[in-house]
Amino acid sequence: MSVPLIGISTYLESSARWGVWDLPAALLPAGYPHLVRAAGGLAAMIPPDDPARADAVVARLDGLVIAGGPDVEPARYGAEREPRTGPAAQERDAWELALIRAALASGTPLLGICRGMQLLNVALGGTLVQHMEGHRESLGVFGEHTVKPVPGTLYGRIAPEETPVPTYHHQSVDRLGTGLVPSAHAADGTVEAVELTGSAWVLGVQWHPEMGEDVRVMASLVAAATG
Repeated sequence: MSVPLIGISTYLESSARWGVWDLPAALLPAGYPHLVRAAGGLAAMIPPDDPARADAVVARLDGLVIAGGPDVEPARYGAEREPRTGPAAQERDAWELALIRAALASGTPLLGICRGMQLLNVALGGTLVQHMEGHRESLGVFGEHTVKPVPGTLYGRIAPEETPVPTYHHQSVDRLGTGLVPSAHAADGTVEAVELTGSAWVLGVQWHPEMGEDVRVMASLVAAATG
């Protein structure tokens, strides 16, 4: 049996340093490919590209992960920018929204992580809360809190018990996109996971599984991609 190829979207930074170099770079925290490998998949980094090429890219993948990263541009969901919303990443927004739509159209298993969950919601017509407190330790430091699954959902079957998860976010789902249902909540009521009703494997989680030891969410994606 071949190992499923799992594409992961990446950052595109104007300046990154390694060795003697300081150059523009497409990059991704190593936790993402490590998690895919631990779950039995083969990771492929997908830097931002022409959105018109998204269908062709997704057609070569067995599964897709939209990684965490900067805030989603509020104009993407018809909102005015609030003071604490971060700078726009327009190229990445356009590319990742195109990847999500291509995956949804083709039935390719899709996992959104943090920003990826928020983009999934936006792609389906939902909106976001632009700032919230209590879901990260401090600037640049991951926090941890417990999420409670919704019984009977995809995520509820993956992790049926309350689970501590690594967190780092200040935005969250507001109005749910068409077809999405919540499948986990934080103690304060924040929607921590969403999934698409129907037969396709489509899940978004607000936390960062690549920063922890629990491989169950990624393993479920890899299993769906194998099928």
